[in-house]
Amino acid sequence: MSEPVPPPGTVHRPRAAALVGPFGCGKSTLFEALLAAAGSPARRVSERGTHGGVGETRLGHARFLGDSWSLLDCPGSVEFAYETAAALAVVDLAILVCDPDPARAVTTAPFLRMIEERRLPYLVFVNRIDGFTGAVRDTLAALQAEAGRKLVLRQVPIREDGKISGYIDVVSERAYRYRPGSASELIPLPPAEATREQQAHEALIEVLADHDDALMESVLADVVPAPAELYEHLRRDLGGAAIAGVLLGAAERAHGVQRLWKALRHDTPDPTETAAQRGIDPAGGPLVQVFKTVYAGHAGKLSYARIWRGSVRDGATLDGSRIGGIQRFPGGEAAKAGEAEAGEIVALGRLEAVATGATLGGDPLPFPAPPPPVHAFAIATADRKDDVRLSAALQKLIEEDPALSLRHDNETGETLLAGQGEIHLNATIEKLARLYGLKVITTHPRPHFKETIRRAIHQHGRLKRQTGGHGQFADVKLEIAPRAPGEGFVFVDRVVGGAVPRQYIPAVGEAAEEATRKGPFGFPVVDISVTLVDGGFHSVDSSDMAFKTATRIAMTEALAAADPVLLEPIDRVTVSAPNSYTASVQRVLSGRRGQILGYGEREGWPGWDDVEALVPEAELHGLIIELRSQTMGLATYRRRFDHLAEAHGRLAEKVAREAASAR
Repeated sequence: MSEPVPPPGTVHRPRAAALVGPFGCGKSTLFEALLAAAGSPARRVSERGTHGGVGETRLGHARFLGDSWSLLDCPGSVEFAYETAAALAVVDLAILVCDPDPARAVTTAPFLRMIEERRLPYLVFVNRIDGFTGAVRDTLAALQAEAGRKLVLRQVPIREDGKISGYIDVVSERAYRYRPGSASELIPLPPAEATREQQAHEALIEVLADHDDALMESVLADVVPAPAELYEHLRRDLGGAAIAGVLLGAAERAHGVQRLWKALRHDTPDPTETAAQRGIDPAGGPLVQVFKTVYAGHAGKLSYARIWRGSVRDGATLDGSRIGGIQRFPGGEAAKAGEAEAGEIVALGRLEAVATGATLGGDPLPFPAPPPPVHAFAIATADRKDDVRLSAALQKLIEEDPALSLRHDNETGETLLAGQGEIHLNATIEKLARLYGLKVITTHPRPHFKETIRRAIHQHGRLKRQTGGHGQFADVKLEIAPRAPGEGFVFVDRVVGGAVPRQYIPAVGEAAEEATRKGPFGFPVVDISVTLVDGGFHSVDSSDMAFKTATRIAMTEALAAADPVLLEPIDRVTVSAPNSYTASVQRVLSGRRGQILGYGEREGWPGWDDVEALVPEAELHGLIIELRSQTMGLATYRRRFDHLAEAHGRLAEKVAREAASAR
């Protein structure tokens, strides 16, 4: 019995699949093995340079048994998850690559969630199976605990001398022995494995029967379905996101790679099916979706895009943008093309005004939003004359990677580069040096400390100068008092009898508010009221400027004498991690002066918890690094400002000493 083969003359449209999975699972090795098995060998990652491909999706084109394929090798680190999410938005099927160790199954959870959110068909490839001595059923059970749909084992491992040396195809019930670097060898079904194979065969049929009444009736009548019928059910249920097939192999030795290709060929939906699932009208002109942007040196800007409908030619215009070159990537290396057809993923050149996520030729298609940042550096050029070049380079890098963000912090005066973790930001800094010749200095961002006062005070400010012509004169008497937290700054005029003429009072209010921008400790002053109660003027020597100067004198003296206190921002932080690490997460937060508010199951993430805590902003730098070191690299967090609280202990003392030394 063999797998069904498409009738002669059957032509599949170009299809696209994305390889996803946790860092270190051998995903890139599988990508290269797939291309090699299709006759398009790719250069290995190790041959491409140590840093050049960090966090970047690789595109490779191949033909297998006459079918055209676009394969995407997505980053494995959670810090580059947005690259993976963007790739999943444009493919027909995902290949989840994972390690056979059941303890590492939890590392697949972020990728499975992205797949489930899009109801994308997927296959699981359990890699490095040749060195696995445990039970595959334990691996399957651990993966099932993370999956949102039923996983069906497509192969039963064959063991010889305690090692996995081949497999039995559960549908065709044929046995194969692995051969390094080539297709597996057909062998007689080992008698010792017959019972396990029969159990797996029956379990597969039961799962498929759950989704088809006619098949269920056959099962109840003890009618064994033919392999061709089972293959058809597998394809339909996989394409409908009801199940996912699990295959075994070892990419380094090319074990199971040919079998994976055949599964892809038969089970991957046609791009028209994928387009229909995304609500794309099949009628109309070319429809193109950009999912990745790259600035490729002399090649200029390249927009990696899926062609959902029609075909595009070099030089064609889409929504006012002219295509300046088309590239395919046989074996992962760029090659020029004159035209690309529906279903293909290609790189389009010179679409200068087109951003990542854009749809050309129709209404916008859904595309993932960038995640909020969890780590930041304050950056500055080593040489100030490079400031303009740095700004231009960073804008290009952010266009390439929308998970990065750049902003100027008006309060601290710093330029902040933010992203998804230390590796993510270090890769960006390395690109600045390698691609643009720019060296930058990075420091920890300064916390947004504030100040307030504990007691009310009356203060007199007086300016009297005589310089030969018109002098300068102004006299103000102020009451400065604390307000309740969150009430902000207010200026009140209580002058009577014209002691300060009306035209000068706005200047007093402006100067009083300006004086709160930097208090005795060097930080903005919040939640105070300033009341003008009295003053004096000169008919010739008074002016707005004179009253502003007198007010600043009064405010500086008053804020220093009104029992000033340092305030630190407190953020509400929600950490998401597998529940086996909940206690570790709480310890990390408590160690950073965090107040644990509670925890509960993360919605839509079985086996994961959300831990909530109030944590000082000053303790957040490097939090994501410590959290991931405690959670197999899986944890992430989101934050929002909650309130200001008085700083105590060594922090307050340190800030006070620094303020005193700066005066």
